[in-house]
Amino acid sequence: MKIVIVGDGKVGYTLTEQLSKEGHDIVVIDSNKQVLQESVETLDVMVVHGNGASLKVQKQADVGDCDLVIAATSADEINILCCIIARKLGCAHTIARMRNPEYAEQLFFLKEELGLSMTINPERTAASEIFRLLQFPSFLKRDSFAKGRVEIVEIVLREGNILNDKHLSEMYKIAGVRVLVCAVERGDGVFIPDGNFQLKQGDKIYVTASAADLATLIRNLHIESRRVRDIMIIGGSTIAYYLAADLLDIGVDVKLIETKPERCRTLAEKLPKAEIINADGSSQAVLLSEGIEKTDAVVTLTNMDEENLLISMYANHIGVPKVVTKINRTEYSEVFRDKGIDCVISPKLLTANDIVRYVRAMQNTTGGSVLTLHRIVDNKVEALEFRVTETTRHLGETLLQITLKPNILLACINRYGKIIIPKGEDTIELNDTVIVVTTADQTIYDLNDIFDDKIEASDYEYTINDQYIV
Repeated sequence: MKIVIVGDGKVGYTLTEQLSKEGHDIVVIDSNKQVLQESVETLDVMVVHGNGASLKVQKQADVGDCDLVIAATSADEINILCCIIARKLGCAHTIARMRNPEYAEQLFFLKEELGLSMTINPERTAASEIFRLLQFPSFLKRDSFAKGRVEIVEIVLREGNILNDKHLSEMYKIAGVRVLVCAVERGDGVFIPDGNFQLKQGDKIYVTASAADLATLIRNLHIESRRVRDIMIIGGSTIAYYLAADLLDIGVDVKLIETKPERCRTLAEKLPKAEIINADGSSQAVLLSEGIEKTDAVVTLTNMDEENLLISMYANHIGVPKVVTKINRTEYSEVFRDKGIDCVISPKLLTANDIVRYVRAMQNTTGGSVLTLHRIVDNKVEALEFRVTETTRHLGETLLQITLKPNILLACINRYGKIIIPKGEDTIELNDTVIVVTTADQTIYDLNDIFDDKIEASDYEYTINDQYIV
């Protein structure tokens, strides 16, 4: 596909990197020659220098013959104008980045008139992700599927965890609910495990479970869980506004620390139930005076990664139960982990995942396109949700009869709202949605891509069933 990306900032560059890796022809438009030069040197893309909202520049980028335009500049109004011009030139699909909370209602009302295929709001998406993490503080990460009915959660096996040294075939006996470990991260290695896999202390495991079973899972695994009743947010960004509003709605006490007086006044007007502090949130004295030691959770949302990391490290050091860190430069994630920074949010990566899912759905020609896409294990593993259609092969066959490609796991089946953690005798039926987990080096566009019909079933052991031998 030919894709034009307007804006080569954090979000635009991440999109360019992700989509170019998947083999798309990318043209980047930006008014900054220096950032364009960096993209040319680093990525295999074409660039056009100029204003992306200019008709002349869009014609130079051949927007009229492209499949998709993504407007990801820092200005909402320019993004809308870019998409309107692109549709006039003949581009069928347009995506606009929209950050201003005040535009949300208008965009929903005018979506068809503006010709927008999709809008993205990295700040809103990041706030929603943090909110979900705070609901279950025991989890380092939560990814939702099947309209919220299914989750893949990340758990670290700390010293004394009941799962240490256990085989996955024992999981049901221990967990007490039907779950599936779909990926394990151990050191630098990533595993798509079978039932014989033995868990070790320090492993990070990614567990597929019904959302209704999460509380039971935490209780039966004896994972310490402390409900978040009060929270300290460092930085008064747009993400902080969205997050604070969501938390106040469910009765959580919010204390927000921001350095700029004018921003504090704006937040105080919009969030009258929150406690807004005009101070330097990176100061140890300020944090102690505002009671960081007694708070249930700290979320660092300043515009500087270094500040967020420093504050989060301090919060971890003094024993704050839950710490969430916003990071833009995720290439240093391994270094973060060594410093105790486990729960990291990256708005640009969350946005990129949403758009990659949309692009894969556009490419699909048989109907079984991607409904949901999440990248886990530091983007080394993908979890994708597909709808089963008439063109899906092996309908009605038991999973024991089906041969999957290596390093692919069928993690869940959603059948008209009933969540099935699959066993060997389960089947895939028309109109099901299924969750597939695979290593990121295997790009899957269609559900049929998971089947390996060239291998005889007797030569390939179906791994999911192994996890349920009790």
